[in-house]
Amino acid sequence: MKKTLALFAFIFLFANSFAQLTPFEKSSDKNYTPTYPEIIGYYSSLAKQYPQMKLQNYGMTDAGKPLTLITLSRDKVFDPALIKKQNKRVLLINNGIHPGEPDGIDASMMLARDLLKKNLLPKDVVICIIALYNIDGNMNRGTSRANQNGPRAYGFRGNYRNLDLNRDFIKVDSRNALAFAQILNTWQPEVLLDNHVSDGADYQYVMTLIETQKDKQNPLLADYTAKTMTADLYKGMKKSGFEMIPYGAGESGLPDSGIVSFMETPRFSTGFAAQHNIISYMTETHMLKPYDKRVYATYYFMQHLIDICQRDAKVIGNLKKKADAEVSAQKSFALAWQLDNSKIDTITFKGFAADYKTSEVSGLKRLYYDRTKPYTKTVKFYNTYKPSVIVDKPLAYIIPQAWGKVIELLKLNKVAMKQFTHDTTLALQMYYIGDYKSPQRPYEGHYIHTGVKVNPIDMKVKFFEGDYVIYVNQPINRYVVETLEPQGVDSFFAWNFFDSVLGQKEYFSDYVFEDIAADLLKKDPELRKKLDDEKAKNPQMANSAGAQLNFVYRNSPYFEKTYLRYPVGRLLTDAKLDLK
Repeated sequence: MKKTLALFAFIFLFANSFAQLTPFEKSSDKNYTPTYPEIIGYYSSLAKQYPQMKLQNYGMTDAGKPLTLITLSRDKVFDPALIKKQNKRVLLINNGIHPGEPDGIDASMMLARDLLKKNLLPKDVVICIIALYNIDGNMNRGTSRANQNGPRAYGFRGNYRNLDLNRDFIKVDSRNALAFAQILNTWQPEVLLDNHVSDGADYQYVMTLIETQKDKQNPLLADYTAKTMTADLYKGMKKSGFEMIPYGAGESGLPDSGIVSFMETPRFSTGFAAQHNIISYMTETHMLKPYDKRVYATYYFMQHLIDICQRDAKVIGNLKKKADAEVSAQKSFALAWQLDNSKIDTITFKGFAADYKTSEVSGLKRLYYDRTKPYTKTVKFYNTYKPSVIVDKPLAYIIPQAWGKVIELLKLNKVAMKQFTHDTTLALQMYYIGDYKSPQRPYEGHYIHTGVKVNPIDMKVKFFEGDYVIYVNQPINRYVVETLEPQGVDSFFAWNFFDSVLGQKEYFSDYVFEDIAADLLKKDPELRKKLDDEKAKNPQMANSAGAQLNFVYRNSPYFEKTYLRYPVGRLLTDAKLDLK
């Protein structure tokens, strides 16, 4: 009887142990990544065994499925507000934003189980894992990444609306991004990790890394990440057998020509998180490495990141508070950046010799990397950016309530806002859009504006009861300024939120306005002089009756003041406002 009981116990333990294996681990060739039902099913089963784990759903994705957050809490506390009161850090890990890059999905499933099973959950860090962000793309399963070595089947990059979700964090066209913002702003993590797979040149590394670009990161956070967190991540990964290199090798040519650090603007997850003063990383495992190695490299990276977050929990918490305070008081903000080619570092790089041979497809010369010829070289590393556009913040922004999506996104990102209690006329600064460029083809569903020029004009504008006032004295100032200033590389204006102001609404009939224009010129010598001066400078206008008539119209009281006027006002001086 005892032998029978022992045998049943052994079988139960073996079966339970096998059941806890992830679909990736169960596959004989370790070249499999699970489907959406398998992922949720695995985590649900795990949560039934361990009370330190909880599944929570946030909103709905474009595929009609909820976005599931896995929370690992040693103390079994799953209330974000209480966790903040307990002075614990929150690490948010995002997986499957590009489902064809599923390394983080499988690595996170193994990591969650091991932390629970081995009782290794950190004391001062709560770990939040988005099990699968782009559920839509995961359900569109196939082999769409021709340049990638496994797994044997995976999801598609675009979501159900064919959006690249790693370009959607500012514009929030997808319900996925809406749910992500709810998670980010509810849990307010101090650290974010977004797991990816790279493209580009061939080299020896399994893992490359993107971190928030040091020159655009808050200086307090940049100093800590550069000297401590990032440095220790590189050291830890090397000890684990997965030496890393900064992402960017070969993105602008052969790696020998140098590596350019990636500038992640706010449309990307890490750039968006940086606007919230969150320390951010993006792993990029190498596409040509075997899938199992990529998964384990991601696993070890997350483990090292968790260890550092636990070790430096108090430091990270204090830095976040100080960074928030600094940004609240910060006066000037960079809106766009450019690489500083005058500042060049060097880095040791382990690559493969690049050569050319005759293409069997075209019969012409083609590039290839010879893996029988590995090398170690010192190459240039371009890792310094400088602001190309800087703006001084106003005292407050005034936003008409008509711009509903803008208001909703600001509220979603915890921007403190007040409203006028009655109609109010204010003297403030308004921008007129002087110039901008738009592409002929859309980018992620938008004709994104670049090269924006603005002409600031001091004027009086009437606002209505219920219009919004945003004082720029908040920890979220970077998000506020970078989205509301039209010249911001990922501003709401750049993403076409305000395009209706770019269209003229009223015009004139030449034969009617001729007499009105003549009368205006007689009564206004200054207008006559402006017209004559313009004709002298512009021979084309001098020879065009229509152009001269249009000039008078644009400088007349009849011309609409709202044409090309950016609707968000900048309050530069303090004024007593009746607000609710």
